[in-house]
Parts: sequence; C-alpha cells; structure tokens
Amino acid sequence: MNVIKTDLPEVLILEPTVFGDERGYFMESYNKEVFNEAVGRNINFVQDNQSKSSYGVLRGFAYQLAPHTQSKVVRVLQGKVLDVVLDIRNGSPTFGQHIAIEMSAENKKQLFIPRGFAHAFVTLSETAVFQYKVDNYYAPEHDRGIVFDDDSLSIDWKI
Repeated sequence: MNVIKTDLPEVLILEPTVFGDERGYFMESYNKEVFNEAVGRNINFVQDNQSKSSYGVLRGFAYQLAPHTQSKVVRVLQGKVLDVVLDIRNGSPTFGQHIAIEMSAENKKQLFIPRGFAHAFVTLSETAVFQYKVDNYYAPEHDRGIVFDDDSLSIDWKI
C-alpha cells in the first residue's frame, strides 16, 4: 500500500497494490495489520456503511460529537466523487482548512480520515457507490453537520 500525506497531515491517501491481468484485477482493500502500520496507530473498525448517489448529490459535511467521534476509511466502488475533508479541531494549526480529492472506482484511492474532521462528498459521475469503515457506531444524538456552501470555506465542488 502506498501512503500519501495530504495538506492536512493526519489525513492520508491510501493507494492499494493492485494486481491486474487480462482477467481483471485483485487488490486487498483492507488488512488491519497493514492499515494500522500505515496510519501509525491501532484502529478498530466496528461498522461498514455504503451509499449510492446520483450526479450532483452532495452528502455532508458530517461529523459526530465526543464521545462518539469517528475515524473513517472511505472509497468509491462505482463512479467518481469529489471527497472533501475539513479540519474542525479547535486549536489545530490547520483548523478550518480542507482538502479535496477526486476518488473513483477506476483510481481505487482510499482516504483515511481521523477523528476531529468533518467529511463530505459530491457525486461527479452519473451514479456513485461509496463505502466507508468507521471506528465508532452511529449515534444520532451526537450527529452534526456543517453547511457545505459556507463562503468562508471556499470549496469548489466541481458541479
């Protein structure tokens, strides 16, 4: 697995090793030992989620309050999205900053989003199937969101 740092140092792009031939391809999408070594800590994922969205559907910015904050690993199984991560950690040197990464079934990129970040994505293809692992269960009473089109964020959603 190739690990790429982003402008938000704790948020990592994970590029799995893909073995392809005339039949198609094989890749290990998750291996706990390899993953924990790549991110430098032990994370215990407890739930997998999946969504399907049409072109232009924007999901997020979502996050959960303590003690139900979540780390995530996200990936696209079908189609293409623009994935955006926003640092919402008070006191962080990158507080209020975001990164935006195009992820697709074709490029097979995955993104590790640690606790303390809000997450959103918008579908850039006709449809997209999006999957994510989380290390804490969904807690609706701790669920929060941030307005995606807040002018202070200056995000180009590419739609």
